[in-house]
Amino acid sequence: MVNMKTGTKLALFVALFVLVGFPIIFTLISTMSGNWNYLFYSLPGSFTAGFIGLIVTVSHIKKERMFKER
Repeated sequence: MVNMKTGTKLALFVALFVLVGFPIIFTLISTMSGNWNYLFYSLPGSFTAGFIGLIVTVSHIKKERMFKER
């Protein structure tokens, strides 16, 4: 991978965690409690926030690559 700045690495990790980690956590909570509303209400928010964060982070990584090539 490109030599990214620490902020970009952290942003990528957070975006992927929100996109994948939150649904897993809420699936576990829903399984233990038996109330599947926790999962159903968390999915739209986590997918929206995760995808937006991922799109912004990838865009920033592309800009860093273009700047390094100059």
